[in-house]
Amino acid sequence: MNYDVIVIGAGPGGYVAAIRASQLGMKTAVIEKEKLGGVCLNIGCIPSKALIQKANEFTDIKKFKEFGINIDYSGFNYEKIWEKSRKAAEKLSEGVKYLLTKNKVDIISGYAQFTDKNTVSVNGEKYTAKNIIIATGSRPREIDMFKFDEENILSSTGVLMMKKIPESIIIVGSGAIGTEFAHILNAFGTKVYITEVMDRILPSEDEESVKILKESFRKRDIEMMTSAEITEYKKEGKNYYVSIKNKKDESIKTIQAEKILIAAGRIPNTEGINLEKIGVETEKGYIKTDKYYRTNISGIYAIGDIVRTPQLAHVASKEGEIAVLNIKNGPKNTLDNMLIPSAIYCEPEIASFGMTEKMLRENKRDYIKSDFPYYGAGKTVATEKSEGNVKIFADRKTHEILGAVIVGYNATEIIHEIILAAKAELLPEDIAEMIHAHPTVSEAVMEAMRGLEGWAVHI
Repeated sequence: MNYDVIVIGAGPGGYVAAIRASQLGMKTAVIEKEKLGGVCLNIGCIPSKALIQKANEFTDIKKFKEFGINIDYSGFNYEKIWEKSRKAAEKLSEGVKYLLTKNKVDIISGYAQFTDKNTVSVNGEKYTAKNIIIATGSRPREIDMFKFDEENILSSTGVLMMKKIPESIIIVGSGAIGTEFAHILNAFGTKVYITEVMDRILPSEDEESVKILKESFRKRDIEMMTSAEITEYKKEGKNYYVSIKNKKDESIKTIQAEKILIAAGRIPNTEGINLEKIGVETEKGYIKTDKYYRTNISGIYAIGDIVRTPQLAHVASKEGEIAVLNIKNGPKNTLDNMLIPSAIYCEPEIASFGMTEKMLRENKRDYIKSDFPYYGAGKTVATEKSEGNVKIFADRKTHEILGAVIVGYNATEIIHEIILAAKAELLPEDIAEMIHAHPTVSEAVMEAMRGLEGWAVHI
C-alpha cells in the first residue's frame, strides 16, 4: 500500500499528525502496536488526572467535619476509583479511533520496522510513503538499583494500574510524575516519602513557587528528603527498608515502606525500528532533527518524546501539526519554545511558561517582576483556595511579557491568558485594564499585570 504520509505511533503526537495530514489532502496511515492514544491517554495524562480529580474530591469530603458531619470511610474501595480512571482512558482511546476513521486515516495495528527510508514492514506486510513521521514516544526510565516488577517496585505505569492503595510508599524522584502521585496517594491515606537527589523538590521549577507546594505537602505529612541518595535497600516481609544518605551531612536514614515508585524521568522508544539500517542519526536514544522536525534522511521526520524537546503531550501534538505543515508547504513552520506551558497537577497546581527568574538572571536580562498572592483575589478566600501566587516577568524598558509562573488552584487553566497575551505581543497594561469578572481566580492575573505597571489595587 502506498501513502503520502505514514505516521509510526498513535500517541498525542502521532494521531494528531495523522489527522492533520489527512485534513490537508494527503493519503495517510498511522501504525500503532498497542492502544490508540499512546501513553498519554492509556497509562499517563488521562488516567492520572482522573485519579487526581477523585483525590481532590476525597480530600474535600473530609471538610464536612467542620459542619459536624461524621463520615464513615469503612466502605471505601480504591478499586472503584481505579476503574473510573480506566473508563476515562478507554473512552478517549475509542474517541481517537473515531477521529482517525472520520478523517479517513488508515489504522494499521502492529510493530513497524524500516526496510528502507520509504518503506516499513508491519506483520509481514510492506507499506510505502513519500514521508514518514516517527512518533514512537517514551517509557519510564529504570535505574540500576531498582528493576521494575510493577508489583512492589513500580514505574508510573505500575502505579497507575494498582488496584489497591499501599499503606506506605517511597517515591524516588520529585518531578511532575513524583509529586503528582505523592498528592494522589497521600489523599487516599498512604504514608508518602519523597527522595530527591537535587537540593529541592521540582528542581526545574520556580524556587519561590515550589516553596508554596512544599509547605502544603509538609502540612499533609508528606515527608520530603532532598540532597538524598539511596545507598541500599532490602525487603523483609511485605516491606522494604531503604537506606538514604543526606549528601550534605553524610547522615544515613532508614525508611520503611510497602512499595517503591521510581519517578526518574522517561527514555525514548527508538530501538528496534531499524533506524540504523536507514541511517537516521540519534544521540543517546533521541533522534536528531532540525527545527522543522526533519531528520538527516530526506522524507523522514521525528516528533514528541523521541526528540530533544520537553516530554509533554501538548508539545508532541503541536510538533505533529508543524511537521505535517512542513511536509505540505515546505520548511516554514517552527515551535516557539518560550510559549510552551508547563503544568503540574498537584494541590496546589503549578503552571509556567517562558523565561524563569533563574534564566533571566543568568542571561543578565534587565527585567521587572510582579508577585500577587492568591488571597488578594476574593474568590480564592470565599472558596478556601487562597494558597498560591501569580508571578509575571517583563522587560524593564519595553514591558514585553517574558514569562510567568502560577502556583495555586486552577493554575494550569489560567496560565493560558498570560501565554495568549505574550503570543499576541500584548503589554501588561492591556491585561491590567481589561475587565475581569468578579469574583474569579483570574483576577489575580489582572492584579499581577497591574503590579508590573505600578498600580495593583488589592494588595
